[in-house]
This record gives sequence, C-alpha cells and structure tokens, in this order.
Amino acid sequence: MFLMVKSTTIEIDGIGPVLFERSKRAKHLNITVKPFKGVRVAIPYGLSFRRAEKIVYSRVTWIQKHLNKMKQVEQEHISFLNNSISIDRVKAKEMLINRLNELAEKHGFIYNKVFIRNQRTRLGSCSSKNNINLNMKLVYLPDELIDYVILHELVHLKIKNHSKSFWVELDKFVGGAKALRSKVKEYRLGLI
Repeated sequence: MFLMVKSTTIEIDGIGPVLFERSKRAKHLNITVKPFKGVRVAIPYGLSFRRAEKIVYSRVTWIQKHLNKMKQVEQEHISFLNNSISIDRVKAKEMLINRLNELAEKHGFIYNKVFIRNQRTRLGSCSSKNNINLNMKLVYLPDELIDYVILHELVHLKIKNHSKSFWVELDKFVGGAKALRSKVKEYRLGLI
C-alpha cells in the first residue's frame, strides 16, 4: 500500500494527524513537532511506512509532551497578535533608530546607515557595507528581545557569520544569547 507513496497523513491515537514523508536527506527516522504545523515524520529510504508508524506509536508520550508545548506557543502568539495594535510607522522608526544609536554608542559600534522596513521574513540584518536593517515589527517584542536583535546585528559589524566566536562576542553584550534567540524565534512565528 505504501510502496510508491512519498508522503501520507495518518491519524494516530492520542496525537491526531501525523504527516509521514519519505526523505532523501534523512539518515534515521526523524520526528518533529512544530507550532502551527503539527507532527512530521521524515522517513529514510530503506525504512517502510508501516515500520515508521510503529516507531511513532512507541513515541506517543514524547510527541504528546511536545504537542502540548507547541499548543501553548500557538496560544501565546494568537493572544499576542489579538492584543497588538497596528504599527505607527513613524513612531516605530524613531524608537528603533534611537535604541540602535543608544546601544551602538554604549558599546562602541559604528555602522554606516540604518533602514527600518516592514519586512516579511527577517527581523534584522547587517550588510557587507555595514548597513543595519531592522524590521519595524520589532516594536511588538519585549524590550529585552528588541535589544537582543539590535545587538545581534551590531555584532555582525565585527563578525559577519554565526560562528562560535560570533556567539561568544554577542554573549558579552546580552548574556544567554542562544536562549534569547529561541525566545525571538517563538515571537517571530506570530509576527512574520
């Protein structure tokens, strides 16, 4: 039944719909649980869909635990968006530029230009010409996370990649950079 199929959705007791997908990149069976997307099982070639389904049944408790976490994240985002007011572009631009200048001056960073845009995919970026781009939707984030995004881009003035040295440098300014990155990712789902 499953031989020629690349993907199928199966209703699993205690979990709900689970997407099973054949993957050339998967070396092992990989179960992911994501907010707003649900449960996906990447199946390597050489493993049958039937065997994958049995493995999923053996991991029901783990999947349920993660589904509960994801439902909480989803509810927080929906609540956050429902309570958000529309962005005043002029005020957002002024606030973000002022905060960027405060943090740059405080920590000795010099950037070329700043652009505040209503971007669909990124909260911030730093160009090779040392221009800083910030998403005006940052104003929806808590102050701690706004500062994290701005400092993340300022550190890119010195280190243009996400190497270990980048994270060590960013930690000097924010402390717990990777934990803050995770928080930003959670908020980002609802913003973009």
